[in-house]
Amino acid sequence: MKSTGKSAKSAKAPKSSFFCTACGNEQPRWFGHCPACGEWNTASEAPKPGAAATPSGAARTSARARWLPAGVTRREGAVPLADVTLESTERASTGMRELDRVLGGGIVPGSLLLVGGDPGIGKSTLMLQLARAYASAGRKTLYVSGEESEHQIRLRASRLGHVPEQLLLLCETDLETVLEAAARLEPEALVIDSIQTLSRADLEGGPGTVTQVRECGLALLHYAKAAKTAVFLVGHVTKDGAVAGPRVLEHMVDAVLYLEGERYQHYRVLRAAKNRFGSTHELGVFEMLESGLREVANPSEAFLSDGARDVPGVAVVASLEGARPLLVEVQALVSTSFYGTPQRVTSGYDPRRLPVLLAVLERRVGLRLGRHDVFVTVTGGFKLDDPGADLGVALAIASSFRSRPVLSRTLALGEVSLSGELKRVPRLDARLREAAQMGFMRAGFPRAQASDADGVQLEALPLTTLREACEQLLGEKIEIPRPEAAAPRREPRPEERLATPVPRREDR
Repeated sequence: MKSTGKSAKSAKAPKSSFFCTACGNEQPRWFGHCPACGEWNTASEAPKPGAAATPSGAARTSARARWLPAGVTRREGAVPLADVTLESTERASTGMRELDRVLGGGIVPGSLLLVGGDPGIGKSTLMLQLARAYASAGRKTLYVSGEESEHQIRLRASRLGHVPEQLLLLCETDLETVLEAAARLEPEALVIDSIQTLSRADLEGGPGTVTQVRECGLALLHYAKAAKTAVFLVGHVTKDGAVAGPRVLEHMVDAVLYLEGERYQHYRVLRAAKNRFGSTHELGVFEMLESGLREVANPSEAFLSDGARDVPGVAVVASLEGARPLLVEVQALVSTSFYGTPQRVTSGYDPRRLPVLLAVLERRVGLRLGRHDVFVTVTGGFKLDDPGADLGVALAIASSFRSRPVLSRTLALGEVSLSGELKRVPRLDARLREAAQMGFMRAGFPRAQASDADGVQLEALPLTTLREACEQLLGEKIEIPRPEAAAPRREPRPEERLATPVPRREDR
């Protein structure tokens, strides 16, 4: 009887463990507050693999060998770093200039890249265009989809143009089947759409769980490094904008790219949150059309509105994104508040930075904004993070409050300090040259950088403080028609107030 009890206990299903989706911390019990990273409500349950589910070292080695292309062997043991050659690290162009810019010049062989973005933003379209451009250059490319059928992908590819013969398609969700096909076909690029749909049969839990996403990502990492194949992973995002799954997935990949943009705007911005082979400050700008994503050759022209700018509350700033300066239009609206607490609403601008600028405008410039609602938006769906745009945002607010438009064809550059002084901005000369090419006539910038404007075909307006900028860069006041007053209410006469209608005979 005792042996039967012991065998029954040993036959029990393995217990579950809980993982933090933010940092990957593992705990035996559920937790509301992660003790490792401090995040709340990030616990995700995953079954703990038993002895039968955990492959042995020999089985794991044989599986890796089965996933490698023919003739490729994995070197065992440590090697001297000086003996490692750099012959196979030459970057390969993707055929898309904007994507090459974000990646740092092209794709490094054997790199593992993760692409995330909101649903419907264009991730699958971007990856299919990448695979098509890569295959058009004569490179064999394998596109793996776990979300769409062959007919759906072919229909979507027909909108992009000609489909090259080197572009191969596989609709599969089993990881081993995908890697075996990749080892047999030996592609130069592998696209997985998406990592949350892949699963391994030797692991418990469905696709998209913490264990499946982590182990599938690790297996693809081993394949990419051993086969020298560039692997692109499409990742779903949570409601907070982070890639769904364990945070360890972002740590193991070589680059994390985010495709951003407003849902109802036709411009998309590709940023790099992590890049081991290039800068994370570069961005690529695309335009969503019926025929796919089109590269924007002149982003400054795209982010400037077509309407007249000689109206109060409009200013133009030059944001530095990596090595590229972009001209962006900022619009502000100041109106009387009808609530106890005035509203501070932003779109595309840091909502924590706006109260700081309002405090400086009130204390250093003398604008009484405490009882006014302030709305700030950046046109084109662009997100403005450059501190050098402070002067432009502050000028747009002061322009709307005083009903004085910013001088025509004027660029505003400078970081605003708490004392109201203008601080230096990096690469002022590149920003001014971009403004001159776009037809701007003058530029206001910190006086400490007056020497950086030499040789630029612009009227230089060196400024010291924000108050001085509001005096020199704002034009004449425009009379705005006041809102129409409500019609006066007609008071009834005394005889009308006391008289009661007498019902007629036919109404009785």
